[in-house]
Amino acid sequence: MTIKETKTTVVQTEIPDGLLTQAQDLVAAGWFRNLDELMLDALRRFLESHRGELMEEFIRQDVEWGLRGDE
Repeated sequence: MTIKETKTTVVQTEIPDGLLTQAQDLVAAGWFRNLDELMLDALRRFLESHRGELMEEFIRQDVEWGLRGDE
């Protein structure tokens, strides 16, 4: 059995101290192994829960561009 390689990219961002504290508390309580795992899960869940909404917006933008072009 081979492990599928996944390309990754390091992303640096700033988050409010209170949000970081809450995230660290979840890691300390054992909900996640580390902050990286928590951030990946949070981003994945956000994208999954908003996928329909995001796709609708992309379609709306495409239609608007198709109707008006680059005016």
